[in-house]
This record gives sequence, structure tokens and C-alpha cells, in this order.
Amino acid sequence: MRTNLSSQISLNRVSPRYYKVESAVERSVLTRLEKIQTNIFETMEEGTRQIADEIIAKIQDRQREGKFCTIAIGTGASLRPLFSELVRRHKEDGISFRNVIIFNLYEYYPLTEGAGSSFNHLNKLLLSQIDIDKQNVFTMDGSIPQDAIIDHCRLYEQRIQTYGGIDIAVMGIGREGNIGMNEPGSQVNSTTRLILINATSRAESARNIGVDNLPPCSITMGINTILGARKVYVIAWGEDKADIIKSAVEDKVSDTLPASYLQLHTNATVCIDLAAAAHLTRIQRPWLVTNCEWNDKLIRSAIAWLCSILNKPILKLTNKDYNENGLSELLALYGSAYNVNIKVFNDLQHTITGWPGGKPNADDTYRPERAKPFPKRVIVFSPHPDDDVISMGGTIRRLVQQGHEVHIAYETSGNIAVGDEEVVRFMHFINGFNQLFEEGGDKVICEKYAEIKNFLLNKKEGDIDTRDILTIKGLIRRGEARTACTYNKIPLNRCHFLDLPFYETGRIEKNPISEADVEIVQNLLREVKPHQIYVAGDLADPHGTHRVCTDAVFAAIDEEKNANAEWLNDCRIWMYRGAWAEWEIENIEMAVPLSPEELRAKRNSILKHQSQMESAPFLGNDERLFWQRSEDRNRGTASLYDHLGLACYEAMEAFVEYKPI
Repeated sequence: MRTNLSSQISLNRVSPRYYKVESAVERSVLTRLEKIQTNIFETMEEGTRQIADEIIAKIQDRQREGKFCTIAIGTGASLRPLFSELVRRHKEDGISFRNVIIFNLYEYYPLTEGAGSSFNHLNKLLLSQIDIDKQNVFTMDGSIPQDAIIDHCRLYEQRIQTYGGIDIAVMGIGREGNIGMNEPGSQVNSTTRLILINATSRAESARNIGVDNLPPCSITMGINTILGARKVYVIAWGEDKADIIKSAVEDKVSDTLPASYLQLHTNATVCIDLAAAAHLTRIQRPWLVTNCEWNDKLIRSAIAWLCSILNKPILKLTNKDYNENGLSELLALYGSAYNVNIKVFNDLQHTITGWPGGKPNADDTYRPERAKPFPKRVIVFSPHPDDDVISMGGTIRRLVQQGHEVHIAYETSGNIAVGDEEVVRFMHFINGFNQLFEEGGDKVICEKYAEIKNFLLNKKEGDIDTRDILTIKGLIRRGEARTACTYNKIPLNRCHFLDLPFYETGRIEKNPISEADVEIVQNLLREVKPHQIYVAGDLADPHGTHRVCTDAVFAAIDEEKNANAEWLNDCRIWMYRGAWAEWEIENIEMAVPLSPEELRAKRNSILKHQSQMESAPFLGNDERLFWQRSEDRNRGTASLYDHLGLACYEAMEAFVEYKPI
């Protein structure tokens, strides 16, 4: 069973010549805007093997010399595949780490019993599974008194120097460009010190080590300490790191982006996959650095970019515009700006449809969806009980109004995203209801009410909710989802709560996807036999739940494909994006326009999920509420089409087709 198919999604075919450079001259041309050596790999697995090879080679060189190899290492999510590979090499190939000295990059402070520890995470994933001598492992002490921290940090620096400095530093990169725990504002001369962690880094770190809370501070190696390493690796995988990688590699050195200091290092390497490299100039805008291998998507991307920098619609671009902005190749290919303009304009025009399920009795040659069969059976898979309306609430209403049989499948309970105050509010209602309509009240309910009330009163940060409380929180979200479905005229018998088991840990950290999760999805597919499937495509969502849910759907489809299921022959799969991002213009294959009234109705659908408004625990570092993000994103898509010279709509929801791999 293939449960990682989302990682194999390739929206754009990137020519290998942009990242597998064969000569030094060609590399210097392609990477002339990059200020740190950047190695791009087709897959995370390929990159991980390469980095492991280089680290092991250095360790073995030191072994032959009879010396220690000193490694500073962090615990970010991007390093987990490397840890697994190093452990595999030790167990299967006999690679020894006896001569390795480990210095932990950072530790959280103050550490109390039960708090998340960076070192404990490192020990669990790597150190306890290799033959490293425990005496060769050093970390900061997150439990020392505050007045002893300065001396503790000074001694940590001295110990590094005692071993001759750091041979290799290996780290990830945070969403705000932090390396180690050096937050924006860190200075180039900073050494090991105590630092306050901002909310974004704290939330990201909590997810990385699988805890619900972290101490507010960290003792971290400083920028100067990291730059003192003889070799530095920065590792990043996935599209959620694409923006920060571009900034760190191509922008100017700035204390607002600590990773940019690595531009000052003579032997630093950024190791990324194609997804994380997506916004580097040589990948996203290759015409600015070399001649291109043009395809339809790259042409569309280039013209949209040209329109944006010139503030012109497509049909007003001239030969001069192309020549002066590095796109003369397109003139040679198509003969004139007019020919390119018409091609791209028509291409984008054909993505717009007010009939997301296909228009019956219409010529569908240039429509994104086929006319037949009509009506269609549709399943919208929603990772959480509100992603359906946040991401495609307008399209759902269109599908219902146009007569299609729409099913909504809520993949997880979403219970950990309900605040305790919501539970208290509902418990107050239940208690009051019983007192009013039951003489003396129901004894069982009264006892349960007292038990839950007592737990919440004594609940400490980081405590896991009881199963009863998690069940109540799940019921709250179910009720909101049912209300939204009723508002959108979807019968409740087409409202499916899958409650995939991987999610039910009560913590931010979830279990890996299993066959049980896939089987639940597969059973629904077999029952409905849909003609259309909508699935979450915003794989950079900060919790990671969307990716797992999408993998469960793709795995179920893959199993059905292997079983030669007939229904799959007449089914199209569309990916939507939600509150976190939008599809790039070159990738959009279906754009559903929304009127002001339809956008207002979509907002009302989202507002039915009252527990996810101001009190929602997982709004991220974006201060806008989910309905505001959704409207801004939909209006932004419509505005982009408008500025390119196409029809002007109030808002648009965009989709990309997934073809089973």
C-alpha cells in the first residue's frame, strides 16, 4: 500500500538541466543570483542519502586520522529523514559513530517535568540507536537556575573549542529564517545564549517534537558559533519552505533573516528538494538566468509575471515588452507577441467555468469538466470539519444548486482544535436543560458534568484531555458541520464522519497513517462510486493533518486502481487549497467564479463553525480569521484574472486536477 503519494505530486515538469548541472560554467550561469551553494534533489530520499554519504565520509576520514569528528546538530522536522538514514547505515552497513562528538544546537528553557526537550528528541531519534559514546554527547542544561545561564553558555563555548571547534553543523531552517533558535534580530557576533522564542517558532518547534507546549525560551548556539563550523548543512524539504529558502539564498544578508548570515560562510550548503526549491529564480523564473525549455505552464507563468511587473493585461503586451524582459525566446518560437498573448489568454479563459460539475448538453471541448454523466456523484473530502466550506464553499453550493449528488466526508474529528471554554458552554447548557426538564436532573449526567468541570478547573498547560472531553469536543465540531451542510442544502445522510484513527491521539503529534485509515476511505469510495472527488491540496498546512488526510485518499484511490474498480474510469479528482495558500496561476485548471451574494453565503457557511472563530487554537501566525483569509484569497484569485485582462468577478475558487500516479 502506497501511503506517501502526495510527496510525488509534480505540478510542473522542471527540466533537470536547471538543477542537475553538468559543468561549472553552466552552474555559475544558473546560480548567479544564489549567494549560498544550493544543491537541489529530485526527492527528499535522494538528498538524504547524499548528505549521509558526505557526513559518514568525514567521520571515517577522522577515524583514519585517529581523531574525533565534531558535529553540531538540531532536531527540526527536516532532519528526521537524515536521522533515519544514519541509523539505517549503522544497523545495516556497520557504520560506527564511536569517534563522533555531538553538540546539541539548542535546548528549551526552563525545562520542567513533562516539558518538551530538544535533547530528548535527538536522543530518541538518533543517539540511542547508534554506537556513540554517551560521554561524547553534550547539550545545554535547560533546568539550571537563571542566574547561572551566562556561565553555563560560556563553558559550552569553551567545550566546543576544547575539541577543536565544530567540523560539521547540520540544521533545518525555520519559517522565519531562524537557524538553531536564533530568532530574527540575532547578531552575526552572537554566541551561545538564552533567547526568547517567538510564537511562530514556538508553535513550529512544538509540532516538530510532538508536544502541545514548549517553554518560552531556548539556550541556543549563536550565529558566530554556527559560522565557526568548518562545514554547514541547511536542510529543507517541501513546498512550505520554498519562500524562506529563496529569501535566505537570494536576498541580502540581514538580521531579520538569520539564515542569510550563511552567505558569509565559505563552506555552507543548502540541501533541498524540488518542492522547497520552487521559488528559486532558476526554477520559478529560469528565463532570467538562462535559455529555457518552454512548455505551456512555463509560458503561462512567464506571461503572468510579465503582466505583473509591467502592470499590463495579457493582450496589451508588445514585442518590446518581451525583448526587454528576457522573453525574446518566445517571440522566436511563436513569431510575435500577439500570437503568444492569444495562446495564453485563451488558455486561461478556458479554466473559468460556472459549472464545476460540467454543463449538461454543452460542448465540453474547452471546458475543464466534462458534460456527462449528469448529474454526478461527488465526494468532497474535508481534513477537518470546516475545510470543505473554507476551501470550496462556493463551489459546493454551485454543485448542489446544479443538481449533483454531493457528499461531504469529514476525515478527522477535529477535536483538539476546540477550546475548553466551548466544552464548558455546552456542559452548562446540558446541565441547565436537565435541571429544567428533568426533576432533580439526571444523576449520570450530573456526575459526568461535575467530573469534567473538575478536570478542566485543574487542567495544566500540556495536559491531555480525557477521552470524554475529546468526545464532547468532537461532537461540537460534528454539530457545526451538520449545521453548515444543512445551510448548503446537503442532506445529512450525505454527511459522513470518518474519524480516521491516525488523528485520535489527543495531541498535536498524530500517529502515522495506517491501513485502517485507508480502508475507511476506500469503503466510502466503493459505496458512493463518485464521478468527482475533491481533496485537500494545501500540503503546506502547518499542522500536517491535510497531507496525511490527502495521502489516505490517494492511497485508497491507488488501491481501487490496482483492483481495476470500474467507477474510477469515469472519475476526476480535483485538488483545492484552503486557508493557507492558493494555487499558482500557471497551475490552475479550473476556476469557479463567485458573485458577491455567493461569497457572502460562503462566509455564512464558515461562520457556522463557531468554535473555530476567535477562540480557535490553531490560527497560526496569521491574525485573520479563517473566513477572512478565505475571502481575501478568493478575491485575490479573481483580481489576478482581472489584471491579466480576463473577466472581472467578485471572487474565484481554484482547482488543480490530480491524475492517479
